[in-house]
Amino acid sequence: MKSPFRYFNSSPEVIRLTVRMYIRYPLSLRQVEDLLFERGIDICHETVRFWWNRFGPIFAAEIRKRRIQHRFFSSWRWHLDEVFVRINGETHYLWRAVDHEGEVLEVFATKRRDRKAALKFLKRAMKRYGRPSSIVTDRLRSYGAAMKVIGNTAAQQCGRWLNNRAENSHQPFRRREGAMARFRDVKTLQKFASAHASIHNHFNHDRHLTRRDTFKQNRSAALAEWRQLAA
Repeated sequence: MKSPFRYFNSSPEVIRLTVRMYIRYPLSLRQVEDLLFERGIDICHETVRFWWNRFGPIFAAEIRKRRIQHRFFSSWRWHLDEVFVRINGETHYLWRAVDHEGEVLEVFATKRRDRKAALKFLKRAMKRYGRPSSIVTDRLRSYGAAMKVIGNTAAQQCGRWLNNRAENSHQPFRRREGAMARFRDVKTLQKFASAHASIHNHFNHDRHLTRRDTFKQNRSAALAEWRQLAA
């Protein structure tokens, strides 16, 4: 396989660092440019934009492929939720599927949140991860209508606090959205949200649930694996 870095003068290490800083942390393009300049890396903020557009989806796809190969999702409980996103004054919706450990499985941007959109989102997630044993949702009727078409109505669960896992998973993306000063079109929203979810999964190790030494080992392993992406 040909290297995706073959036409670039900058080293793959610099490109990976730039993409990780911009997608993972709530930083603007110019803030990433300033932080890299402090490290002796002189690039323009438009280069940061070009690199994340070019390499962000590549890195995210490789992370997603590796995690699917090593983990089994079909018997897990899923949490589904949607959050509104304003694009050029119009309201769009970002659907999110999260497993019982808080790992984001799928994100999907649509202009509506009706039965058709919910059905397309569910089919997209189940095609990649299989059919879960239970699905927790809020009381939006679009979920029930979509699951009725799929034939998975018995697996749906609704409750006041049952879906906190999915609602909390929106917070990192909301902080990132604020730094980006919103999105300009649905395609950019879908592209960035998918890359952000995969990279967030890769570096999220639940610090509050593990011992310090275990957390340091997991963090070092994740960073070492990141440096090998698209190698």
